[in-house]
Amino acid sequence: MTGRDPGSDREWEAVFWDIGGVILDLESVRTAHAAFIEELLERHDVDAIPEDALETWRATVGAHFREREGTEFRAAREGYHRGVAAVVGEPVPREEWQPPFRRVARKTIEPVPGAVEAIEELADRALHVGVISDVDDEEGKWMLERFGVRAAFDSITTSEAVGRTKPDPAMFETALEKAGVPAERSLMIGDRYDHDVKGADDAGLHGVAFGAEDGPAVAYRIESPLEVLEIVDD
Repeated sequence: MTGRDPGSDREWEAVFWDIGGVILDLESVRTAHAAFIEELLERHDVDAIPEDALETWRATVGAHFREREGTEFRAAREGYHRGVAAVVGEPVPREEWQPPFRRVARKTIEPVPGAVEAIEELADRALHVGVISDVDDEEGKWMLERFGVRAAFDSITTSEAVGRTKPDPAMFETALEKAGVPAERSLMIGDRYDHDVKGADDAGLHGVAFGAEDGPAVAYRIESPLEVLEIVDD
């Protein structure tokens, strides 16, 4: 763990987590998407190379997110719906593709090593433990349930609930209001510099970079989620 000294007498009152790339291992997500696309091709008898179909899926979902203006929220489930239609060649009812998608995800997605243990440890401390994530509300809560840590969080702030995405100040302000803690006594763990770390810093929180690029907003840098325990216990 490395970091600048934000004040030797600091008493932390809250730790906020991003989900993707911090709690949720993104490589396992990519594996889940690939497995889902293979099953989708078979289920709909689509004559396509799985790698090409996966690229179509990714391009369509990516285009969905690029269409948003500024920090407005766009649901991932809508992007996935469009991606499925692009792969199959025609619209597929959500109730038809979503259950297999969730089943594959349940079998495939994995937490970042150390994240579950760190969250459980923090839950035993006199701290507010929260989530600030750009995920769809239902999907984010489902993933936390899948990893057995949803009950460990005192608050969950998602972009769908707020209507904006990070680094919009509304995301951090909403989370702080839920927690009832001052920004200057709060940590935000994220894997993206502009969205998570700098966004938090601009809102007065202390940014903890986990895989995020370096920059002046990084108060701490950790190589494992477990290292956040050293920060709060220091």
